[in-house]
Amino acid sequence: MRVPLSWLREYVDLPAGETGRDVAAKLVDAGLEVETVEQLGGGLKGPLVVGQVLTIEELEGFRKPIRFCTVDVGSANGTGEPQEIVCGARNFSVGDKVVVVLPGAVLPGDFAIAARETYGRTSHGMICSGDELGMGDDGTHGIIVLPHEHEVGTDAIKLLELVDEVLDIDITPDRGYCMSMRGVAREAATAYGLPLRDPALLDVPAPNSYGYAVKVDDPQGCDRFTARTVTGLDPEARSPIWLTRRLQKAGMRPISLAVDITNYVMLELGQPLHAYDRSRIDGAIGVRRAEQGEELTTLDGVKRKLDSEDLVITDNSGPIGLAGVMGGANTEIADSVTTVFDPSGSTGAVTGTTDVVVEAAHFDSVSISRTARRLKLSSEASKRFERGVDPQAAAAAAQRTVDLLVLLAGGTAEAGVTELTAPGAPRTIAMSADHPDKVAGMDYGRETVVRRLQEVGCDVYGQDELVVTTPSWRPDLAEPNDLAEEVIRLEGYGNLPSTLPQVPSGRGLTARQQLHRRVGRALAGAGYVEALSYPFLGEAVFDQLQLSAHDASRQVVKLVNPISDEEPALRTTLLPGLLGALRRNDSRGSHDLALFETGSVFRAAAQPGVAVRLGVDRRPTDEEIATLNAALPAQPRYAAVVLAGAREQAGWWGKGRPADWADAVQAARSLAVEAGAELVVRQGQYGPWHPGRCAELLVTLDGVETVIGHAGELHPRVVKAMGLPARTSAMELDLDRLAAAGGEALQAPRISSFPVATQDVALIVDASVPASAVEDALHKGAGELLESLRLFDVFEGEQVGEGKKSLAYALRFRAADRTLTAEESTAARDAAVALAGERTGAVLRGA
Repeated sequence: MRVPLSWLREYVDLPAGETGRDVAAKLVDAGLEVETVEQLGGGLKGPLVVGQVLTIEELEGFRKPIRFCTVDVGSANGTGEPQEIVCGARNFSVGDKVVVVLPGAVLPGDFAIAARETYGRTSHGMICSGDELGMGDDGTHGIIVLPHEHEVGTDAIKLLELVDEVLDIDITPDRGYCMSMRGVAREAATAYGLPLRDPALLDVPAPNSYGYAVKVDDPQGCDRFTARTVTGLDPEARSPIWLTRRLQKAGMRPISLAVDITNYVMLELGQPLHAYDRSRIDGAIGVRRAEQGEELTTLDGVKRKLDSEDLVITDNSGPIGLAGVMGGANTEIADSVTTVFDPSGSTGAVTGTTDVVVEAAHFDSVSISRTARRLKLSSEASKRFERGVDPQAAAAAAQRTVDLLVLLAGGTAEAGVTELTAPGAPRTIAMSADHPDKVAGMDYGRETVVRRLQEVGCDVYGQDELVVTTPSWRPDLAEPNDLAEEVIRLEGYGNLPSTLPQVPSGRGLTARQQLHRRVGRALAGAGYVEALSYPFLGEAVFDQLQLSAHDASRQVVKLVNPISDEEPALRTTLLPGLLGALRRNDSRGSHDLALFETGSVFRAAAQPGVAVRLGVDRRPTDEEIATLNAALPAQPRYAAVVLAGAREQAGWWGKGRPADWADAVQAARSLAVEAGAELVVRQGQYGPWHPGRCAELLVTLDGVETVIGHAGELHPRVVKAMGLPARTSAMELDLDRLAAAGGEALQAPRISSFPVATQDVALIVDASVPASAVEDALHKGAGELLESLRLFDVFEGEQVGEGKKSLAYALRFRAADRTLTAEESTAARDAAVALAGERTGAVLRGA
């Protein structure tokens, strides 16, 4: 919400010397989020005056149209002679009043104006557009053409209100009443302890039986509907400067007088309005739910298919507007006179709108929010209805609109007043007078509590037990804690005592938390960068990852109110988020990437539970907590890495090397070391990984080998579908299962003071035999003396035979209590080779 300080002063008599930053500080103390204070007209210096175009000479021979103009600026130039100005704009004519900046002036952006030679003529100043003066969008992007009543030589800085301060306030969902000048003014008045001139305090005629006919079929969706009619409008009337400038400062574009007035009143009172061309309405106005598949063309020219939950405004022809979101094109206000030709060839003039019906209604916030989100049609009206609009302000807003239409467009207000309201009672909350004291941890006292609640518009009765009637514009006040928050924020959050909680001794990180930190440190130490992604995904990504139709990862938990309709489900894998981060970084020029993430994934239960809403007035019972936990999906913690580009950079030290599948496997081994678990790596095949470069990661749980993840190079089809760099590799595993396979405490490596005995073996096996099977056999055959085993060479060629490969391993033997003899290490090596030969058919190379 953009709040011009000059407009705010109309409702609150702020101190004369108070700047925008001073007001912002007060509002921040009261709990509003003021993001910036914009200085309009900063650095602007005159002379900037109203001028009248006397002559226009079209200059030829240039690549674009250029005009040489003489402009009457009165005595502003010191001579009274016409000012000669070169201008390229074409939206003005002889006799028009324009804004002229003269030599010696400075425009926003430190743009100094001086006489200069251009296009073969001397230009003594400029004829200005709104953009050049920092006024914002006026819809024309051309020269400002002023109404003729403004005198030549008038100071345009004051006329156009170019110097002002604008507070840009980020309105949180619970403070919807501040999406209006009325709401912000109320907060400013309270912060300064000054009276408020409420713009909604108007004399409003009582409803009667001869107003425009309205029928509400859904009182829950629309509990209040006010309709007023104004006739005899001048379709050529234009919005005055003060009105357009206030709209521009508030961030809205002037459109036409009738529309500008409804927007102005919405900004002023917070009540969205809509004006219909009465001549284009067929019969009575109705409010109902749309029929499934019904269509409506909205004001933006888009034909939209409606849902049965959508609330619509109708006449006898069908829907004429989306309630609380956007009006329909078939009843749009026409603001000018146009000439049309019918098929018979006759000519007729169609004038602009002269009679309008003004709608000021109150709609259900949930219904409006769902419609706006489903249709991706967020509007100024829907933003306000979603956050809560004062239902009592509808009649005042309609009256204010009628008054302005009569004043500015020469209309006549009809005596008929339609106002339909659904039965309802004010909301009351019972609260002990000392409840805010307990929440804040300090003593306010009953008098302060009552005074502060009255300042926000509440009626308060009672002594020790208060009965509080909340104002109609505060739907967020629903329980005692909401009232306590109002007292605390107005008394000042900065005045709350600072008390550090007492931490019980002997409590530190859990074993699970310690493992997560070790995993993060290990991956960061290996050159990976942590990337945190959103825990949401769209189901289309499973097809991109080539997961089978029955894959467990496709069983997702969907959100009732997702942030994005394209990603409505909670993630079952970390890969989509990580691969998306890798793709974005690669597209921006970072091609050598190694990213990791640890986080929860969400597994849908076979029978989804329903969570109950727990109260806040007491601690939930153990049974309630158990029921709540039972309704939640399983949330195991996963770890994943993705790699692309160079793994080792080239330099004077060497050529470097690209990242490949082995790096992804090594990342999994590093995590197994941190968890103290024995990881088994075998050739595998799964979803997004290349079938020939995919490793299956297993651990032993309860005596059974269990797959906990995969690592390797991604399939080329996955790389293409997701727009990834070629040869992208990835690893993902279940961190909780890895931890369960390890010990409770991480065991430090055993250090022996005795020397190591090294034995190298080269084994020839069939090319189809995985190296992991040979490695597993060597491990088991070597016995307890084997300290480590490393594959250091793979060779295929004529020397080893067709369909064969040579695997060379380095075996390290060591005993904890003695120096091994050559015979002992050789015997251990031979035993390892023998078992490998028995299980995999391996034979010693050269034997």
